[in-house]
Amino acid sequence: MYFADEPEHVSQLRDTLRRFNEKEAPREKRREWQAAQMWPRDVFAKLADLGVCGLTVPEEFGGLGQDWYAATAVIEELCRAGMFVSGPYIQCAFYGGGNISESGSQEQKETLLPKIAAGELLFAYGLSEPDTGGDLASVTTRAHLDDGGDTVVINGAKRWCTGADWADYILCFVNSDPDGDKYKNLSMVLVPSDAPGITRQTLTHQNLIYSHSFDVYFDDVRVPVANVLGGPEQWNQGWRSLAGRSLDVEKVEVAAMNFGLAQNAVEEAWAYAQQRRQFGKPISGHQAVRHELVQARTRLEACRHMLYHAAWLIDQGRPASVETSMAKLFIGETGVEIGIACQRILGAYGMSEEFDMAQTVQDLLGMPIVGGSSNMQKNNIANRLGLAQ
Repeated sequence: MYFADEPEHVSQLRDTLRRFNEKEAPREKRREWQAAQMWPRDVFAKLADLGVCGLTVPEEFGGLGQDWYAATAVIEELCRAGMFVSGPYIQCAFYGGGNISESGSQEQKETLLPKIAAGELLFAYGLSEPDTGGDLASVTTRAHLDDGGDTVVINGAKRWCTGADWADYILCFVNSDPDGDKYKNLSMVLVPSDAPGITRQTLTHQNLIYSHSFDVYFDDVRVPVANVLGGPEQWNQGWRSLAGRSLDVEKVEVAAMNFGLAQNAVEEAWAYAQQRRQFGKPISGHQAVRHELVQARTRLEACRHMLYHAAWLIDQGRPASVETSMAKLFIGETGVEIGIACQRILGAYGMSEEFDMAQTVQDLLGMPIVGGSSNMQKNNIANRLGLAQ
């Protein structure tokens, strides 16, 4: 693990991405994107040209070789300019590259991974449902085989499908055997977002506004059985795809988002406190403000260590379920504390569109829920560590 200096390629990557943010995602552009609740496709194309979408894809399929530590650093750096480019990056490199590399069939890897590495395919998650959130094994969206087993037919509804209007595929988690045992009756299916039978209804939310989210309805949606994640032989084996290494990756991905946003809050408050003068000196000279800023920095550094320890474990192929849950839990809760503390330092400007702070805090407030709530992480940690019930 990198207790001191990061590998040179990660340091160089950070420098490249910071220059990229400065040039391609300045504050005035971010205001435009925020007002439109959209992400800039031209800017994302320039990001893809840097090759970073290939950090989750093996070299044999056109990627740079899986480097989860470096991919985590990409999310962190991009999130320092909000979610407008980091969001689609995650939905390409992590939703797509991570899941297909980990669980895809050979055909799916050969067909999809080169396009993912080039930044040409984007994915949305179809996991939660109107009545199903944390207990995903109880999903009620149904799928059955037709045409002698050659076709999957899907009926049901999914909720909080971010980007379901622009993603190329929806990773749809379905009950594929209503009479089967729980956890052994689930499948993950790659559903083209333009498949006949799909309709959408927009959902409103105040955080992570690089895109709209949707209720997505599936009415006799038909896809080839080859679209089952992992191929036809993974029918009813979808829980393995969802709850395996990909889940650890998702927890680190969300923690990295959180960390990048919290870092943005600290840096904005740090700079403001040295420019804003009250009572004859910068407010950073007043002890109450100094202590608040130093405490925020200290919490941020603790978050950094937890995040990259978890990312390193994944990179090494080591067991990481506990550490990724701890990172998701700690950074999610601490990020909220950091954001609110930094917003207070800006005073009224912390609610002004003149600064990023108001939206950053809105984003941070939702992070303990996104990608598995804090209570779910606590349950996972307790179970994994064998705490008696």
